[in-house]
Amino acid sequence: MTRQITEVAVAVFIKPDGSFLLSSRPEGKPYPGYWEFPGGKIEPGESVLQALKRELMEELNVAITSATPWFSFMMVYTHATVRLNCWRVTAWQGEMCGMERQQFQWQRLDALTVAPTLPGCVPIFKALALPSMYAITNATEMGVADYLNRLERALENGLRLVQIREKNMPANERLQFATRVVQLVHAHGAKVLVNSDIEQARVIGADGVHLTALQLHQSTCRPDVALVGASTHGRFEIERAAELKLDFVVLGAVKPTLTHAGEVPLGWSKFAAIVEAAPLPVYALGGLSAEDLGEAMLHGGHGVAMQRGLPA
Repeated sequence: MTRQITEVAVAVFIKPDGSFLLSSRPEGKPYPGYWEFPGGKIEPGESVLQALKRELMEELNVAITSATPWFSFMMVYTHATVRLNCWRVTAWQGEMCGMERQQFQWQRLDALTVAPTLPGCVPIFKALALPSMYAITNATEMGVADYLNRLERALENGLRLVQIREKNMPANERLQFATRVVQLVHAHGAKVLVNSDIEQARVIGADGVHLTALQLHQSTCRPDVALVGASTHGRFEIERAAELKLDFVVLGAVKPTLTHAGEVPLGWSKFAAIVEAAPLPVYALGGLSAEDLGEAMLHGGHGVAMQRGLPA
């Protein structure tokens, strides 16, 4: 017998310093004493945001003033099968208090002090670990020396995720360039992926690989590396990436780009329609820069992926 799916709204409260809120489950509910992200069941006729506003007032005595859609995923517990619809909450009003006598604590990924946490927290922890900006290299067009200088400045200013993508660079030069990028990125405590070449990613000590859309279709399992992203052009490919248990995808092009000058861009409305309740984090891609981050998040994106948008 197939279980009915319970729709749940989840609030991921995030402060500017990156800390997030966890609350304990009260007595009388399944898994009492376990820690989770606050939220609750979506009632019939409610949107996710409406449910969040109601639940957070009931649980924590706060009113949401700024929240954006993020991603959703399924969890099977002994008592229920739930779909967790996650929204990031970045502003609220009211003094927090445990209205159901539950505890709550601000936490950081590198210093979790509460336990145990529900299994449903794990995908959210992984998503929280993904930076909001994803840079894609453009050294063939810009020149290696100039690009590395620009990349170093971006890393000094907080960039934490880079993809090496130089399809038109000769193989030997690409290997040398990729090796230098890995050294530079790691020196700043950031992570780097290699586009399409899993073996090269292992050889140069990269943190993972970024699959092309074709590789995504052809793959039967997740590559055996720490971090895996993929390029997508629609909902089917996003769902496929989730089936393979990838960490994130990029979707575009949202705006006109030089490399796809003849293509009609998605625009933000179509991007939002495709990524609504997506099963994993989705970066917006195509003609974007850091200035588009707020718009991307407003429309359900995890963040922004950019090639020519890296600040000078």
